Amino acid sequence: MHAIEKILAKAAGKETVITGEIVNCKVDMAGINDLYLQTLRSFFEMGGKRVHDPSKVIVFLDHYAPASTITQADNQKQFREFCWDQGIDLLMDIDQGVCHQILADKGLSYPGEVLVVTDSHTTTHGAFGAFGTGVGATDLAIIMATGQLWFRVPEIIRINLEGKLPHGVFAKDVILHVIGKLGADYGVYKAVEFTGPVLKELSVSERMALCNMTTEMGAKTSYIQPDEITLNFLKDKVTREYEIFTTDPGYQYAAEHTFDVSDLNPQLAAPYSVDNVADISEFIGTPINQAFLGTCTGGRVEDLAIAAKILSGKKINPRTRFLVVPASKNVLLEAMAKGYMQTLVEAGATFVTPGCAACLGTHQGMLASGETCITSSSRNFPGRMGHSKAGIYVGSPAAVAAAALEGKIVDPSQYLD
Repeated sequence: MHAIEKILAKAAGKETVITGEIVNCKVDMAGINDLYLQTLRSFFEMGGKRVHDPSKVIVFLDHYAPASTITQADNQKQFREFCWDQGIDLLMDIDQGVCHQILADKGLSYPGEVLVVTDSHTTTHGAFGAFGTGVGATDLAIIMATGQLWFRVPEIIRINLEGKLPHGVFAKDVILHVIGKLGADYGVYKAVEFTGPVLKELSVSERMALCNMTTEMGAKTSYIQPDEITLNFLKDKVTREYEIFTTDPGYQYAAEHTFDVSDLNPQLAAPYSVDNVADISEFIGTPINQAFLGTCTGGRVEDLAIAAKILSGKKINPRTRFLVVPASKNVLLEAMAKGYMQTLVEAGATFVTPGCAACLGTHQGMLASGETCITSSSRNFPGRMGHSKAGIYVGSPAAVAAAALEGKIVDPSQYLD
């Protein structure tokens, strides 16, 4: 079996599972964000009285942080009262940040875990060797009531990354290149495993960016085999026991793809699809009205450090807005301690509350008709960050910071010497 299959087998209390099999699994952690008040309604509509295990439920007020409408404020009020009534201690209020970064910061994401959140980018947690996946409100309500959920054992695709990353090329460029080649619907309800020597060059932060974006090719979950880099990250965060699963020799993948990144240039996904990807050189000189750095895809400490390096002692273009959204409170505090925040603010950046912000498309940085944005977040569909006639380019944090500096799309490599 593959490591992912072993995780599901253990959670289902079975010796083995096979591709396509339906299994009922115990869920180690179930997360709800403030977009999904329907989860609470469904819980009660199905006859729920008390949550099955409050210690395995976590609530994130991250998409509307802080609330910008009366409806959002009322939704968050109901979530808070539900947590207090049900004895759910893991209430992550509006100061905490994006769900996926919070889970990593607090040691709640670990190898062998079955982690389910009402957010499609829960694939992020494959970076820790967990089975992380997103579900809707009704499925999450079932977990709250029973502690379990059914899954179909997915086909598993192997993406092997060979070569050595060139100067100025990051994990975001790699995953954009992969999505551009395979397509936005290639991995629907499949698992994506990353392997190869390039992973040894990637920090946990960069691995999280890789796994996060598998959602944009339709993946059900993702996986990176835990190694020394993983364990060094976890050692001061995860205090519980966990199991690291490995794939049996000779396991047959549903498909295998190898990408040599040695000659890869910085990439951009152009409007209006995440698989509309090309070298950044094709877009050089495109005027940028807003540069957006942050959220669960590109708002970690390393991302802010890259931006600070590019903008240190400089000023952003006077016709460009630069929004910075730390992925979590911990990220914000570390960025403050290391001086990144001051550097970016002095350069002209506007800091936004840790959370989803404009990536969600409802507040904190909306785009007007005809405006163009470059973002380190995950999506560029029409209307994703505001007006449907705004254009969104998805790129690395370096590409975002360099564009903020110049007021146009540029190759960021020249600023990273």
